Amino acid sequence: MSTAIAEIEAKIRGLSLEDKADLIRSLIAELDGPADVGVEAAWLEEAQRRRREVVESNVQPVAGERVLANLRARLKR
Repeated sequence: MSTAIAEIEAKIRGLSLEDKADLIRSLIAELDGPADVGVEAAWLEEAQRRRREVVESNVQPVAGERVLANLRARLKR
């Protein structure tokens, strides 16, 4: 590890938990790059489509508790 990184790490360790969390979020966001254009609109469209399917009785909803119970059972295998 370079001296510069060691110095930065020492300074970070002196930060409050809140400041460390803010720094981590900022660095992760930078590594992730810019948000994809239209992602939010695509998710909204998908949610509206799924709602229509339920309202029109094209699909039967499954209770969240049941979904989680099924997942837990699968993970135990």
